[in-house]
Amino acid sequence: MPNTARTESGAQLRGPASTNPPGDSLNTKDMRRVLGSSLMGSIIEYYDFILYATAASLIFDKVFFSNLGPAVALFASFGTLAVGYIARPLGGIVFGHFGDRVGRKKMLVLSMLMMGGATVAIGLLPTTAAIGVTAPIILVILRFIQGISVGGEWGGATLMALEHAPAGKRGFAAAFANAGGPAGGLLATFVVSGVSAATGEQFLVWGWRIPFILSAVLILIGMVIRLKVAESPVFQSLEAKAAERRKGQKTPLGQVLRRYPRVVIVTLVASLGFYTMQGILTTWGVSVAVAEGVDRSAVLNIKGIAAVVTVAFCFAAARLSDRFGRRAVLTVGGVAGILWAFPALQLMHNGTAWGFALAVVVGNGAIQGILAGPIGAYISEQFPAEVRYTGASLAYQGSSTLGAGFTPMIATALVVAGSGGYALVGAFWIAVLLIGLVAVRLSREGAELKQRA
Repeated sequence: MPNTARTESGAQLRGPASTNPPGDSLNTKDMRRVLGSSLMGSIIEYYDFILYATAASLIFDKVFFSNLGPAVALFASFGTLAVGYIARPLGGIVFGHFGDRVGRKKMLVLSMLMMGGATVAIGLLPTTAAIGVTAPIILVILRFIQGISVGGEWGGATLMALEHAPAGKRGFAAAFANAGGPAGGLLATFVVSGVSAATGEQFLVWGWRIPFILSAVLILIGMVIRLKVAESPVFQSLEAKAAERRKGQKTPLGQVLRRYPRVVIVTLVASLGFYTMQGILTTWGVSVAVAEGVDRSAVLNIKGIAAVVTVAFCFAAARLSDRFGRRAVLTVGGVAGILWAFPALQLMHNGTAWGFALAVVVGNGAIQGILAGPIGAYISEQFPAEVRYTGASLAYQGSSTLGAGFTPMIATALVVAGSGGYALVGAFWIAVLLIGLVAVRLSREGAELKQRA
């Protein structure tokens, strides 16, 4: 009898089954490799991506836009940050296409190489004072490449973990890729903080380049890990299924847009609150705290501590989502986020390290962790396996563009419109989370969709 494998959507696919099926445990050699690769790859990718966000908040307005006024320079710096988020859906589409057609592993290796090359190049880029307007133009191009890369990374890393996990533990498995975001942010924050303390006044002259150039070392480590995992029979099995699926199929993007447009919109909107909070608390909020007089190193260290809390809450929430459902956990996180909006904004503006710490540790650490835990499994389970890389990436990266990508600029503009107050920022924050809650409640649990072809 020929071997068959069953996708999470319930469709049977002919081809070689994995020689080491996951069974009911995540604690097998193959699963440890898969989960470790998803986590480490995401950490490295998001180190690079979030390192840029930190630099946009504290450095680039002074290095690449020093010829503009302070407010305009910061807005321009956040504009280059947004370029990376704009590119993320495109990266999700391109990598999703080939990931759904030829498998996940090659796309994950390519995304890491692209990210590392762009990040090191930013660290070597001459300033505007040296080469004029060419510098910010190149900066935007490199940021675009970063966005393409991370847009492809999330889908592959999440699906690699989720698709090999037993049904009752998929939420926890998928959280390994999502936890890479705050963990990578933690690493980036502590590296910038350490380099800032070590270089002192020279930080804005040349010290800021060190964290970007260090990415070359991380990419080398990541490549070794990914190339070893690629030889695993679990990966080979997934490639065989992908090769079988692509025969006679239309493009994955075409199928997603034709058959699942509502799913894309609902899951995109459901994810917006997570990314909007991130943009306000960890990007725009950093610039606010420093402007209010909080020491730069203290701000970075607090941001790093919050990332540790995020990782812990992410795994805990993912585990709870396996037990109580993705929608229930996302609803709790959304309600908590709404209630924390104005207290967080007031704390960020009080000019003290403890105020910023409380705002970010509760908001970015605990509440965002609750939202981050189930979000990867929640989105992925809404799409059938044959177009899951494309569909999930399109929704998730679209939310990152609209949420984290534009939120810092929107918040800056709302403060100006509000004559320096933050009431409009709070209203914006709450509105986005309310809309996200509605989207979550309109969707169905992944368990209810398992038998969909």
